[in-house]
Amino acid sequence: MSVRPDLQVPVMAAQAIVDGALVGHTVTAVCNIHGGEIAATYEIAFVENKPPVVLKVYPDSLHWKMQKEVTVTSLVQGRLSVPVPRILLADDSKRLLDLNFVLMTKLPGSTLRSIEATLAGDQRVSAHRQIGRLLRDFHRIPMEAFGYIGPRGIWTAHVTNRDYLSHQCDRKLREFTDRGGSAELARRIAGYFSARAHLLQECAHPVLCHNDLHAGNLLAQITDHDVRFSGVLDFEGALAGDPLMDLAKALFYLRPADRNVLLEGYGDTGRQQWSQTLEFYHLYFVLELWCWMAQIGNEQPLHALALDLERYSAV
Repeated sequence: MSVRPDLQVPVMAAQAIVDGALVGHTVTAVCNIHGGEIAATYEIAFVENKPPVVLKVYPDSLHWKMQKEVTVTSLVQGRLSVPVPRILLADDSKRLLDLNFVLMTKLPGSTLRSIEATLAGDQRVSAHRQIGRLLRDFHRIPMEAFGYIGPRGIWTAHVTNRDYLSHQCDRKLREFTDRGGSAELARRIAGYFSARAHLLQECAHPVLCHNDLHAGNLLAQITDHDVRFSGVLDFEGALAGDPLMDLAKALFYLRPADRNVLLEGYGDTGRQQWSQTLEFYHLYFVLELWCWMAQIGNEQPLHALALDLERYSAV
């Protein structure tokens, strides 16, 4: 389940959108391609021998994510070792579609997730080492405060990482119980967070965090028996925060061997209690994921996530 819009984009509508950004491009086909849980994504192909483009359409419930994508894409252009799509048009007028959308360049390659099972051992190692290096690129971009990034900047900016995460943990725990989570478990998680809040003070300077850097948001090509990243996508969850928070989110998706390779690619974190801090963020992300699944009405994983919350908060 998701909040992703479920709509067909006719060729005529796509042509009107393309006409607002490109000259001499005749639309021949529109097809739905991979997308996340928020935006619907389409590839637009042309009659002429010209590269296709991507149309990304946002739900009304999260309409502001469109402007956020524009803001963060502009911030990272030319500052990463991996290409980023270029925004051709951003529209919130509801004149061409009933929803907000962006039109952007289409980068080559397939999602890493779609080819991961075909990779040889050394190729898999190379891919996860590159993820670590790409995270390091993001974390070289300084931000002015700690906080979640909204349409045009940081929402509810916090001076310290501890203030920001304390605010977030309290907010997510309230949401957890409001959506039917166990009050007793919420108290246990709150105790875990409180006992380890001192770990958050080790991060003094906020950096840009992708906050969702997994195999589905990376494009890759196999060249000469190696893997080369050809694009990084989806900045809808980006925030200004602790680089270890971003690192923990990336590690969250991986099996242990891949985690070790990613950490090797990332290099020295510069933090004395980095492993304990990663564990803190890991619990936070499980809580955040439980709340998100409950929000979109996907009840199937909630029990397993609650068991994870019990296990991790008991440490």
